Amino acid sequence: MCSLALFPPPLSGGQITLYEANNELVAGSSPDCYEKQHWDPPSLNFPRETLKPHSRPESSSKAAFLDHKDTLWMRSAGAWYMLAYILPKWLAVSSGCVLALIRWMSSFHGSLFPHLTLSGEEMTAEFSQVLDWSDSAIRSFAWHPHTDKFAVALLDDSIKIYNSRSATAPTLKHRLQRNVSAMQWKPLCASALAVACHTCLLVWHVDPSSLSTRPSSGCAQVLSHPGHSPVTSVAWSPSGSLLVSASPVDTAMMVWDVAAENCVPLQRVGGGGVTNVSWSPDGSRLLAATPSALFRVWETRMWTCERWPCLKGRCQSACWSPDGSRLLFSVQGEMVIYALTFSDMTGGPKSAAVVADLSETTFSGIDDITVGGEVQSLAWDPTGERLAVLLKGTEFLKSSLIYFNSSLAFKWEWKRPLNLNPGHILQMFSSLKSVTAI
Repeated sequence: MCSLALFPPPLSGGQITLYEANNELVAGSSPDCYEKQHWDPPSLNFPRETLKPHSRPESSSKAAFLDHKDTLWMRSAGAWYMLAYILPKWLAVSSGCVLALIRWMSSFHGSLFPHLTLSGEEMTAEFSQVLDWSDSAIRSFAWHPHTDKFAVALLDDSIKIYNSRSATAPTLKHRLQRNVSAMQWKPLCASALAVACHTCLLVWHVDPSSLSTRPSSGCAQVLSHPGHSPVTSVAWSPSGSLLVSASPVDTAMMVWDVAAENCVPLQRVGGGGVTNVSWSPDGSRLLAATPSALFRVWETRMWTCERWPCLKGRCQSACWSPDGSRLLFSVQGEMVIYALTFSDMTGGPKSAAVVADLSETTFSGIDDITVGGEVQSLAWDPTGERLAVLLKGTEFLKSSLIYFNSSLAFKWEWKRPLNLNPGHILQMFSSLKSVTAI
């Protein structure tokens, strides 16, 4: 098992990690030290002051109505009370008992799944893979799996697309594009981008050869289902034929046929909803994390699933190995990374193994630097060589980005036991918000 104590000490004296060249990390005191490579990536600078949030937040429309504290059930009870003089006494008593039972069931359900008491925006922030999602200038980031292109969702609900082969950076805006929590490009396609929004799921179709900087809203498909919002996670199948969406308030995942704009729910009892979905690269399995201390792994041939309970909390983040045989995941409240190994043999894995210890470690030197904590998000690169880990940090410890060297760098090692080896601790100018594989 690998631990942070085995890592080389992080940079000190104001040095930051700029880039990697010839398998070596290059550091400097400012981005001006950056040397030109074969692709000069765009300089992304989004000051929060220039990103104005939407002028009508989720609760602002309440000001147009008279305030009252009576719920629907309380108003119904008041109506029954006012009409009690013309109703039989037994009916009034039985109605009161039914109302009390409904109130008790509602409060009991809320105690089992506390996230259901949150507003839609609070729920999105709670289950987002982005650190401090509510105040982050960048809400989501998605690399294209086949080309040098990526999409960035910003605080003002706009999405910008950058392409190494074009100087045009289209900006995507839609009236339903609110509180973007996740994005993913469609595999084997250059133009389709799935976006998880507050009330629906949007699929943008943006022609990469177009010179338009502001595609019309007609380029977006709107996919929605009753009771399936906010959408916090999306995942394309490796073939691009199916799209899965998840919502913390819906115990069913929606499997979408985007071309037909219809969906099939996949539902199991328990969990209180689905927070995160992730398709294995070989398409044989699908991870479904829940707000409770369990997650499910579906096999996509017969669509059966296995339940995996967690000890302390819910599954915070997860990622698949390139061949889809291993699943790495982190649990809220724990400073370790677990691994599950799947095979075609009957029975499957019996338990998860700890492969990395991320407990707080202090590196002595000119500046005593402490690194460690809970995992916010995980990302494994397609070659299996590097595993990137974003650590949450605490009130007294800033968030940090580290990476492990994986033993799966070569295909002939994919069937061997997984070993994570020490990589590097990357030093940034400011707190990092999200992590994704390049």
